[in-house]
Amino acid sequence: MQIIAELSIIPLGVGLSLSKYIAECERILKNKGLKIQLHAEGTNIEGEYDQVMGAIKMCIESVHKLGSPRIVTNVKISSRTDKTETMAQRIQSVENKS
Repeated sequence: MQIIAELSIIPLGVGLSLSKYIAECERILKNKGLKIQLHAEGTNIEGEYDQVMGAIKMCIESVHKLGSPRIVTNVKISSRTDKTETMAQRIQSVENKS
């Protein structure tokens, strides 16, 4: 099943700068061959359900390995059965109407 997910990982107990943890997750998602779009409060991910969820698990494990004792993870998943839709198509649809 093809999905679009929004992922936000918040490492706790590591200070104020979180960029190295986010960069590690971005690397994992790219290496898994997933289409991603980083934004100010998270990352959008496009791919097959099992592949996306497996990559999210790897992100969580990696952030712990980098030294975060606690992580808050938010995942929002969108799926459709009536048609296939990409992140780019969704954005284009809104831009065409504005």
